[in-house]
Amino acid sequence: MDEDYHRKHGTDPREEIVIGAILTQNTSWKNVEKALENLKREGLLSFKGILETPLEKLQELIRPSGYYRQKARRLKIVAKELSPVSKVESVSREDLLRIEGIGRETADAILLYAGSRPYFVIDAYTKRIVKRVFGIEGSYEELRSWFEDNLPKDIKIYKEFHALLDEHAKRFCRKEPMCEGCPLIRVCTLPLR
Repeated sequence: MDEDYHRKHGTDPREEIVIGAILTQNTSWKNVEKALENLKREGLLSFKGILETPLEKLQELIRPSGYYRQKARRLKIVAKELSPVSKVESVSREDLLRIEGIGRETADAILLYAGSRPYFVIDAYTKRIVKRVFGIEGSYEELRSWFEDNLPKDIKIYKEFHALLDEHAKRFCRKEPMCEGCPLIRVCTLPLR
């Protein structure tokens, strides 16, 4: 999150979090960063910027994130529905899930990171690590409940734990695991590679 950008433009950093949550769907964070940089360069990294930008221009700016036509439409819908951004502090998860383009993972990311509310985010990295290390598989809701039942209900811990899982998955627990040097190798259920 670019605090300097938001101070300079008088925008709310939570809007960047929501925009990033939409852009990160089905793509890598590296590609999302390119799209966010494009929006910043044009001074459009806000709900107001999203809503005032013609659809075709928005599509071009977010093209690096993939599915840019669909995501541009979704960004406009989400920016309209969540304006002002302070709504993230009180909107229910169920109401978020009713917004086109917001699924469970995106809703929980918005609630945790933008709304500072205790919802644990389950992403592909988290699922992979839980399966390999604990031998646990389940639906999104089952895994979210498992984390929330076994961690202190603490927003800071949820954010940090989720970030650590993602970092571990990127370094070691990739689709094709990199077991050498993995700090979890002793508890992992995968055969050593």
